Amino acid sequence: MSTPAIRLDSVTKRYGDLTAVDDLTLEVPAGQVLALLGPNGAGKSTTTEMILSITKPDGGAVRVFGRSPTEALRRGDTGAMLQNGALLWDTKVGRLLRGMHSLHHHPLSLDEVIELADVRSFLRTNTNKLSGGQAQRVRFALAIMPDPRLLILDEPTVGMDVESRRRFWASMRAFTLTGRTVVFATHYLDEADEFADRIVVLDGGRLIADGTGAEIRGVVGGRQITFTGPDLDYLTLPGVVESTVDGDRRVLTCTDSDAALRGLFDLTETGTVRDVEVHSPSLEDAFLTLTKVA
Repeated sequence: MSTPAIRLDSVTKRYGDLTAVDDLTLEVPAGQVLALLGPNGAGKSTTTEMILSITKPDGGAVRVFGRSPTEALRRGDTGAMLQNGALLWDTKVGRLLRGMHSLHHHPLSLDEVIELADVRSFLRTNTNKLSGGQAQRVRFALAIMPDPRLLILDEPTVGMDVESRRRFWASMRAFTLTGRTVVFATHYLDEADEFADRIVVLDGGRLIADGTGAEIRGVVGGRQITFTGPDLDYLTLPGVVESTVDGDRRVLTCTDSDAALRGLFDLTETGTVRDVEVHSPSLEDAFLTLTKVA
């Protein structure tokens, strides 16, 4: 069997009385794109920092392509784009990229880095004049520059508008076509659902779900019916396992949406139920369910 890109064996990290990562075991095969999800404080950033050798675990072991995280970094196997990584101040983007390019053992060509990161239009701009989205694209350029086999991204599209986010993920798709491994943490659940081969959900430093987007959504079960209607006990309806309110909308989670719909119209008076929609649970629904249970 090929060596996994990442292997975490019973990894634990504590900060005083706080356990940030709690006995986490995880294996990421080479070539996989994995999304790390979880609420604030779930342990996502601490996990990525241990993979990058920024911090050391208090227990357990971390291996990157069968080596220590430090050795993997020295070999140029790992690249990282951290959420608030500082850029050299008051330096033109082009000069920054040329200077950093000269430090790597086997970098991508500078032209390829510029094209993949989509930074050509502001190479002459000083780093202190960049927008949030532009700064993120420069961080991405620096992350892919060493031609890493593993790329770690922490909230990569923070500060980007919708169009910039689309362009960023188009660049990422081009970068991963060569079989590189990518691990990214994000709060944009649509990004995880669309881009990741696999999704891991953390909460309280523990792994609470692991699977494809479809498998994670499956934890909610069945379908959901949303509608505007009177305040009634909808849990009495056949096939309804949960009844909640979202603004002025009722939300019924069902194991049998057909039976629930028939029961809904039998239960209510004609005309009191409006704007009925039936849909499959979203990744956000599953995420909220999982973290609430955890």
